[in-house]
Amino acid sequence: MAMTIAATRNLPSRFRGFLSSCMFEIAPGIYTHPRMKKAVRERLWDVMCDWVGAIPEDGGIVLFWADRNAPAGLNMRFIGFPKKELVEYEGTWLTHSPLTQRHEHEELAELADIDRDLPF
Repeated sequence: MAMTIAATRNLPSRFRGFLSSCMFEIAPGIYTHPRMKKAVRERLWDVMCDWVGAIPEDGGIVLFWADRNAPAGLNMRFIGFPKKELVEYEGTWLTHSPLTQRHEHEELAELADIDRDLPF
């Protein structure tokens, strides 16, 4: 049994009602259960996957829980978001999002300014 947390965004009310029936809503759209069994978590996820067609484009849910065998001891499942890619790297999770052309230009300009300030 592991602490399980669900973070939601812009979901239909049936998701809120369902999650509230088996988890504590500690803040708007944030649900938790201190000792959820794996079978309960799997059933909860199956129900939400069955309802995926009702989720708007800007909506989603992330479910995460402690897992000794997962990177950084944290396992996750997503519907709809995150909009960033999660990458496992050397035993931890990192987020990756591609740079836009604007970001690349700004970052290169900043790096060029930093290089000028170096004493060597």
